[in-house]
Amino acid sequence: MSQITTHVLDTSLGRPAAGVAIILEIQKTGGWHEISKGATDADGRLRHLLEPGALVAGIYRLTFETGIYFHARKIHGLYPQITIVFQVDDAKEHYHIPLLLGPYGYSTYRGS
Repeated sequence: MSQITTHVLDTSLGRPAAGVAIILEIQKTGGWHEISKGATDADGRLRHLLEPGALVAGIYRLTFETGIYFHARKIHGLYPQITIVFQVDDAKEHYHIPLLLGPYGYSTYRGS
């Protein structure tokens, strides 16, 4: 499993948000550099963003394409993208960054 994972739950439906496109980037001199991308599975999870051992200390950004997700469900949402920026201090640890999503709000935390 990747050392960076995410899980998206659609709180307006009370179930996982399948098919949410996600981009993972790292901040380097000159800006952000894409490392990986994927989409959530039927359980709302994206488990394979990095190869094992590829994580390095730094500042990372996950961008969730929520506008596409809501548009496909014919739901109007306020946030076309949600970006979560987080810091990796210890590259040996696992960083699980869940997103609780609704059309007009969201929250996140460091999961396990």
